[in-house]
Amino acid sequence: MSATEPGPAAVPPDDPATRPRESVLSSAHRPLTFGIVSVVLLIAFEATAVGTAMPLAADELDGIPLYAYAFSAFFTTSVVGMVASGQWCDHRGPLPPLTTGIALFAGGLLLSGTAGSMWLFILGRAVQGVGGGLVIVALYVTVSRAFPEHLRPTVMAAFAASWVVPSVVGPLISGTVAEQLGWRWVFLGIPVLVALPLLVMLPPLKRRASGPPPASGPSGDAGGDRREGGRRIRLSVAAALGAGLLQYAGQDLRWSALPPAAAGLALLARSLRVLLPRGTLRAARGLPSVVLLRGMAAGSFIVAESFVPLMLVTQRGLSVTLAGLTLAAGGALWALGSFAQSRPRLEPHRERLVVLGMSLVTFAVGCTPLVLVKSVPVWCLALAMGIGCFGMGLTISSLSVLLLRLSAPQAAGRNSAALQLSDGLSNVLLLALTGALFAALGGGSVTVTGGADAAGAGADSAQPAAFAAVYAVSAVVALTGVAVARRLRPEQRAGPDPAEHRTPVTEGAQKSTEAAVPTE
Repeated sequence: MSATEPGPAAVPPDDPATRPRESVLSSAHRPLTFGIVSVVLLIAFEATAVGTAMPLAADELDGIPLYAYAFSAFFTTSVVGMVASGQWCDHRGPLPPLTTGIALFAGGLLLSGTAGSMWLFILGRAVQGVGGGLVIVALYVTVSRAFPEHLRPTVMAAFAASWVVPSVVGPLISGTVAEQLGWRWVFLGIPVLVALPLLVMLPPLKRRASGPPPASGPSGDAGGDRREGGRRIRLSVAAALGAGLLQYAGQDLRWSALPPAAAGLALLARSLRVLLPRGTLRAARGLPSVVLLRGMAAGSFIVAESFVPLMLVTQRGLSVTLAGLTLAAGGALWALGSFAQSRPRLEPHRERLVVLGMSLVTFAVGCTPLVLVKSVPVWCLALAMGIGCFGMGLTISSLSVLLLRLSAPQAAGRNSAALQLSDGLSNVLLLALTGALFAALGGGSVTVTGGADAAGAGADSAQPAAFAAVYAVSAVVALTGVAVARRLRPEQRAGPDPAEHRTPVTEGAQKSTEAAVPTE
């Protein structure tokens, strides 16, 4: 099967010669494009703004000991939201989970912004997580239902670009608001801004993406579908609990952390067998490799990027501000990579784009720890991370396009949820692993020095081996991702039996899902 030839689940061939001249800003698409991109923009701003305001909130609410829970609560509940949204989209279309998710996201912000105690604040973050999980999967399904295939790469590029401005100005705006008006307004101001894009996008969304997928038809076993949906929701709760246990165990190097770590792994192993496409963990060709690679790319790069500021402050004596500036260009280069993959002339080479993107990510992660050598200029690290961000833009957006191409209409929600689960859970697993490795090699003893005498003080807390180990793990994962990237194209088998080309996305869902990948 060629890179542009649609599989059994794809739309009819998209011939450029017969394609009408249109873009995502054509009159037919403009309102919906504006609406969904605005929603992504506000979610991106919230993600950057909340991190800035969180210390002030925790301090005022006497919740510093519970600080980490404000972040983990969001992630844990978002796992449940993702799976629920996938089920909902496949049966009712993206409109109900999208509107419900936006309402819950706004409600969680209001709850956190008016909280009088830290636990109530954490509850608000948990509500936000459910809403965020519902929204992100519903947006993917909206793209698959409301935009023709040749415009989807452009929409994905717009999603990536929506993170650029918030990543640059978000901390500055939120910090100013928190200092001048109070941290609560960082949370209370965003729900008001959601109203306009929601009103603009609802009419075209109802016309073009509401209701069940057109190919699904009437359900012959509604009771069975409900039982399967309930089972998946329960497994998503188990996966979230398993991820939470691993996060806890990764922060505690005592022997007492082994039981929760083992329990977390057991819960994840049982849940992911059903929640991810069959063959994902062994990198089966096609859809399973797309889902697996999303997690490998996100996990390896995010882990590497997370340790950059700490490494520069403690090992090279930079101030916190200068260390943060080394990553300032990343958002723009990520968006540039995503824009590059959206060019129509590159569509026949999409799998090669992913191989190139993962190769750039591997190069960046492998070069980053060179800054531990004092003679290597710090600007070399900034250059390497910029190259990695460009590679991530190529990779992440291309994987989203491939996922929608390989998903039947009635399975787009479930597959989109699997993609987001792979992304989020890989971050947890790799952060838990590298965090434990970092602490075991003495990384926990480093001190954030900063300031005029940082260079001399930083030498006293140098633990280069701890940082080198983190980047070694990330580089191995990224390099393995290059190999997986060569397995994205479904294998075409000769034979009279069409079932040879049918892969159930999850156990018990064979009747409702078809994808152009071979079965196990």
